[in-house]
Amino acid sequence: MRFIPVILLLATIPVFAQTPANQGRVLKALPLDFEETQPPTETAAPAQALPAEPVASPALPAETVATETPAAPSIDEKPTGDDAVRLQIFLDQSNFGPGVIDGRIGQFSELAVNSWNENQGHPIDSWRAVNTAARKAVPNPFAVAIVPEAVAQWVNPNLSYKKAEQAKAKQMSYRSNGEFMSERYHTDVPYLIELNSSSNIYNLKPRETIIVPNVKAFEIENLTGAVFKEDEALSQRHAVIDTKLNQVRIYEANLRALVVADPEAPASVANHSLIAAFPITPGKPQFIRYGKWEMRNAVELPVWRYDQQLLDTGKRGKNSLNIPGGPNNPVGVLWCGLSKPGIGMHGTSNPETIGRSRSAGCIRLANWDIVRIPGMLRPGCSVEIR
Repeated sequence: MRFIPVILLLATIPVFAQTPANQGRVLKALPLDFEETQPPTETAAPAQALPAEPVASPALPAETVATETPAAPSIDEKPTGDDAVRLQIFLDQSNFGPGVIDGRIGQFSELAVNSWNENQGHPIDSWRAVNTAARKAVPNPFAVAIVPEAVAQWVNPNLSYKKAEQAKAKQMSYRSNGEFMSERYHTDVPYLIELNSSSNIYNLKPRETIIVPNVKAFEIENLTGAVFKEDEALSQRHAVIDTKLNQVRIYEANLRALVVADPEAPASVANHSLIAAFPITPGKPQFIRYGKWEMRNAVELPVWRYDQQLLDTGKRGKNSLNIPGGPNNPVGVLWCGLSKPGIGMHGTSNPETIGRSRSAGCIRLANWDIVRIPGMLRPGCSVEIR
């Protein structure tokens, strides 16, 4: 049984806005990627009406939820329970993304462990060092978070599933406060229900509190529609997209960065040129463009050109719709276009499907991962798709 003392701290008020400059800007790269989203079949309680006035959200509390857990398993083994959540949070905050934080150590968590071990110089498949580091860095795997008033600007329970209606919307918002909070804390709605209850999550209101993974929040209200330019250092880096492992690996600018280490081979020395790795979903095989490309642009809150003929055949059609930016835009909250027209790295409206379903042609990352890319890569960098 968990005992949960709650201490809340309010942070300074962040700014949130979607810049008018973003409105009307359509992606010139014409991404091939698309996931047809259908209305949910589950019978969830409808979202509550939200206040119109914009009020900023508090950040994740500094003091977190203490838990009592059974005796920890061996530090040399794959962790379970709270230790699994602790490990996933540690990897996520170290920029070796485990995917959705849900306490289940699957393929992406294991790939993240392998990448972290390579960076640190430990045996690739070892659990000892990473478990030790995680227990030290993340003493409390859970926190209490306040539902911010920013949901008033970023949640629309009436957002249509029809593309013609979406094209008329102001933005592609979240459809519920639960969806807003799950992406904010790098998880999914089922795990929030597991930590809280279905009644709490389906009926969340602003200023209410719930238990979440103790991870740095993805604060969508801080996105402004920025267009990122070249950078002297970041434009020299490299990214390698492995479509077999479903992982993108980011390297410093040196020749060693062009080699993807064999995940089965032991690491003899620390590979500090490997600075990050995130799970991805590659495009359908017939649309994947293997080779070395250059990143040409990076845009927050992109407008997406919906072209069914392009999605079906890879060739641009005459009829299209402009789908506005937002977290439920099929290309997510950031687009990084490559020198191969129509191909890029971008976010997604369905982070739980990363690695589990193929997109039309691009490279999908969770929104909480793709927003980190401009801090690591900038236009001019090389991107190899393997």
